Amino acid sequence: MVARYREGVIAPAPLAFSRARDLVTPALREAVDRLSPGIGRVVLYHFGFSDAQGQPTPSGTGGGKSVRPALAFAAARAVGADPSTAIPGAVAVELVHNFSLLHDDVMDEDTERRHRATAWSLFGIGEAILAGDALLTLAHELLIDPPSAERLASASALSDATAAMITGQAEDLSFEDREHVGVDECLAMLDRKTAALIACACKVGAILGGGSEKEVRALGGFGQHLGLAYQAVDDVLGIWGEADVTGKPSWSDLWQRKKSLPVAAAMSRGGLNALKLRELLALPDLTEEHVALAAHLVEENEGREIALRIAGEQLAAALMALGKLDVAPDARRDLEEIAGFITARNF
Repeated sequence: MVARYREGVIAPAPLAFSRARDLVTPALREAVDRLSPGIGRVVLYHFGFSDAQGQPTPSGTGGGKSVRPALAFAAARAVGADPSTAIPGAVAVELVHNFSLLHDDVMDEDTERRHRATAWSLFGIGEAILAGDALLTLAHELLIDPPSAERLASASALSDATAAMITGQAEDLSFEDREHVGVDECLAMLDRKTAALIACACKVGAILGGGSEKEVRALGGFGQHLGLAYQAVDDVLGIWGEADVTGKPSWSDLWQRKKSLPVAAAMSRGGLNALKLRELLALPDLTEEHVALAAHLVEENEGREIALRIAGEQLAAALMALGKLDVAPDARRDLEEIAGFITARNF
């Protein structure tokens, strides 16, 4: 499946994504409407519910594919429940994900996301940070009200995933100031920064759907491996993805001196290429020629190839975890199609 990305083949998005958006968008909009007008204005823009002038737009979700809600709904189906039982969890996970995006854009000084100006670049750093904080608080409020055993268990899972994600983001930032980051260190960081929340989406869908401990654990394992595969491909796109497709500038991760998985893999191989790459990324002022050469050196030292191989290995591990469950064919198909698409994407 990963090979399809490498060959530049773009598969149609699974129906699970459109079904997820139909379920989650009204609930997400209803949740956002609970925020104060000032914060709500920033959040409505970030989600794509309004434009920069505050005028309503035809659709929300900011151009995202609703990956995490789709996984939550598919996990609920996998344990024999109606997907709608997972709506509170799907909305909460999406709110936490977007809390992280709002803050990440500030920390990375990104001025564009999904082909639009980032919230902080339009409304200011303070407003974007407060909007992210509001989404995090709102996510937990939605999960525990009204209280139930399933909702409290879901809130606990979300709290654990959020803590892991924050730790992973802190590690990611610290890597930028280090000359060398090992592949294992990088994978451990990605496991926390990205995979934890994707695993959580699967867990809360299963928990709210009344799944057993075994089912919740297996679906969480599926999501954890899938999250690593997803981020490995995303790290490849962060260097070689096309700007008009990814919504970010070309070589964006190299401009930010990120020790992403391809960079960590290339540096770990050593040799003259690794030395030149380390020297380039240490320069005080990068030029387009510098980052173009850095991308070439990463590829020459097999950083791209290693990252894609890891993505393939993690995808296989995710599908193996799913294979341990007795899942209805339609739910299994949804989970497999989501997994295949997000690890073979070129958007």
